[in-house]
Amino acid sequence: MDLVRGIISCWGGLPVLFVFSLVVFVHELGHFLVARWCGIRVLVFSIGFGPELFGFNDRRGTRWKLSAIPLGGYVKFLGDDNAASVPDQAAMAQMSEADRRESFPEQKVGSRAAVVAAGPIANFLMAIVIFAGLAMVLGKPSTAARVDIVQPGSAAEEAGFQPGDVVLTINGRRIDSFTEMQRIVSLSAGEKLTVVVQRGATEVTLTAIPRMQEVKDPFDNVIRRGILGISRSPDPNERMYEPVSPVAAVTWGVTETWFVIEGTLTSIGRMFAGRESADQVGGPIRIAEVSCQVATIGMAALLHLTAVLSISIGLLNLFPIPLLDGGHLLFYAIEKLRGRPLSDRAQEFGFRIGLAVVLMLMIFATYNDISRYVRRWFIS
Repeated sequence: MDLVRGIISCWGGLPVLFVFSLVVFVHELGHFLVARWCGIRVLVFSIGFGPELFGFNDRRGTRWKLSAIPLGGYVKFLGDDNAASVPDQAAMAQMSEADRRESFPEQKVGSRAAVVAAGPIANFLMAIVIFAGLAMVLGKPSTAARVDIVQPGSAAEEAGFQPGDVVLTINGRRIDSFTEMQRIVSLSAGEKLTVVVQRGATEVTLTAIPRMQEVKDPFDNVIRRGILGISRSPDPNERMYEPVSPVAAVTWGVTETWFVIEGTLTSIGRMFAGRESADQVGGPIRIAEVSCQVATIGMAALLHLTAVLSISIGLLNLFPIPLLDGGHLLFYAIEKLRGRPLSDRAQEFGFRIGLAVVLMLMIFATYNDISRYVRRWFIS
């Protein structure tokens, strides 16, 4: 109950609604805009599922509505049987020729694929815009990747790091700030890293293997990540952030977006390989809790979280699981190769499997959320 009260008391839950609603709206807007561009009739644009709370019809007949269960959203096209864009064969058989031309199932494979892919792409573009905007306003991290302290017995000491070293590259990747170095190391527990450092007037190549350790974030949440065991001392004469031009800000936005994608895929791969625990996966409860915690820092931090969540939603939807956007794209790829779509029975079977997988993922993530809270409650 403490968790629920905390979420509700966090500005009345506004940060949670802001993050969820904005990410979902942008995702569905991507589908909507490309569908309109392709001449497809859109019947419903919904934020949330379940009973409608309120809504309106636009001049082209689309019902825009806010629904009672704020755990997603959908766009329903003419010819769809449900929110997952499963074709309604019975309705299609009774349509006039004019209606069929505006229905989703009757579009060419390329048009359908473009509409489906537009949702995740919109999420990625949203993240780029947010990151670029934050860089324009706040600047980007500029603290040098300088080693001031090497912890005794740490992986860094074993690798031969010395105070005063400045990290130049990791596995050939240029390092521009201490923050960038930390993020790479945090995703590389147990992996061999080739690190080039500037030591005085010479460059030295070191081999380091970060160790997986439990650490606490600023909100006392326990997380596991790779640690080398180095730190830097704040320099009052050193600027933490440097201003950037609009072009550099956009480049930074693309770089940050790709880093989140890369990090997410790396973590998933490590989970499947058994090198990282799956209990780090979080669901709606975890997102709500983190949103409230981050909101206490400020709007910039909440926008950053929104960008990260937008990328995660976009990437998740691209997984080739029937029912998700990636599953639809998989079906369209098969249709393109075969010259005809899969049978209705095969598609229905695929959607059922997809629904089961999605439900299991939701249950697993929610179980992790509750278990994390219970462990924290007993420890405290």
